[in-house]
Amino acid sequence: MRKTETAAMERQDAAQVGRIGRWPVRWHHALLTVWTVVWFFVAERHGGVSWHYLREGEQLLFGQSGGGGLALYANHPELQIGPVSFLVAGLFAPFPAALGEKLAEAFMSGLGLWMLVLIGRAAADHYLGTGTNHRRLQQRVLIAGAAFIPMWVEVSARFAHLDDVMALFFTTFAVRAVVRGQATATGVFLALAVDSKPWAVAFLPLLLTLPRRTWLRSALWTVGLVAIAWLPFYVGNGNTMAAAHFTIPNQAASSLRWFGVTDPATPWWDRPAQMALGLGLGTLAVHRGRWPAVILVAADARILLDPSVYTYYSASVLLGTLIWDAIGQRRLVPWVSWIALISLYGSALIVPSDSARGLIRLAFAVGSAAYVLLWPMRAPRSGGRRRHRFVPHQRRRDPDPVYPLYDLPAPGDGKA
Repeated sequence: MRKTETAAMERQDAAQVGRIGRWPVRWHHALLTVWTVVWFFVAERHGGVSWHYLREGEQLLFGQSGGGGLALYANHPELQIGPVSFLVAGLFAPFPAALGEKLAEAFMSGLGLWMLVLIGRAAADHYLGTGTNHRRLQQRVLIAGAAFIPMWVEVSARFAHLDDVMALFFTTFAVRAVVRGQATATGVFLALAVDSKPWAVAFLPLLLTLPRRTWLRSALWTVGLVAIAWLPFYVGNGNTMAAAHFTIPNQAASSLRWFGVTDPATPWWDRPAQMALGLGLGTLAVHRGRWPAVILVAADARILLDPSVYTYYSASVLLGTLIWDAIGQRRLVPWVSWIALISLYGSALIVPSDSARGLIRLAFAVGSAAYVLLWPMRAPRSGGRRRHRFVPHQRRRDPDPVYPLYDLPAPGDGKA
């Protein structure tokens, strides 16, 4: 009874926190919007670096170019992009090429703001009933979001990697569903992430945070939707399997060099090792009661073992640090996000040595994973052991739940 009253009082007291007058907009959202616009115009001048891959893949998928259809991945293994991403790219096909590219960049950049709202909601729900100071929570989202935005604009506007954007976008919805205890929604969103970009498989340990009785249902949704998206290509053309063996150059700034890997291209064992390490670290995070670290440790595994060092890879890391700083810890200053930005983005801009940049990536990936998995965590003042172990609460049965920090309706909040 006391917990219910505390939660109700928190919702009521926080209803006006951070609002701009009577507008249903929060100050931290307004500031992050301005920050996004600034970075968008900085990046957009040299933007759309990889958008041609999405346009080409979309045209191939829908048969507008020869050698496409179900033979798309067999004939074009360089298109390591999920079919859902090509479907979304098709939304911009009716526009002239230059205009469609700019609209896509703006659309993807806007999704980053939506993700910040979702993560803030997830944090508010996670700490509901613990006496959390909502103004401090908003400040955490603001400070961590300020670090997240530059890397998000890097992937969304400068490189225009719609596949990475959609994978991280759907993963954010999955995190929101986890906090609310929605098993079906979690499985669906994780499947859509994998159907957008295959490396999102490393985020699947999020399923283990759900109640054990829902594991089978959520896993079946994930496996079923992944099969629906990918199996037609493997059944339709037997050579599609060869796309899994596509290699990229092993760049001099890759952390692999520090492990003595000097192969000119991706070693045969690298992709399986990436996947296994990401899944293993994510499972360990859940086992240790630190499920908000799943995205971060999976992204750490990716940048640690990837032969390439494109800056947009770090967007997944910054999403992971954002989730950790908003949900996984209670300090006002989300320093993990800023260390990630400075280490991964700053070093790419100012450190001239390839070897030194590789060492910095290695140190951040190992250090951040060790920190979130092993460092002792301070328990909240109330909410006790359950909150300390970061177990998501069960979905509330309130007929008209109130979200004190955020006024927009919660997308995807259907019945689990």
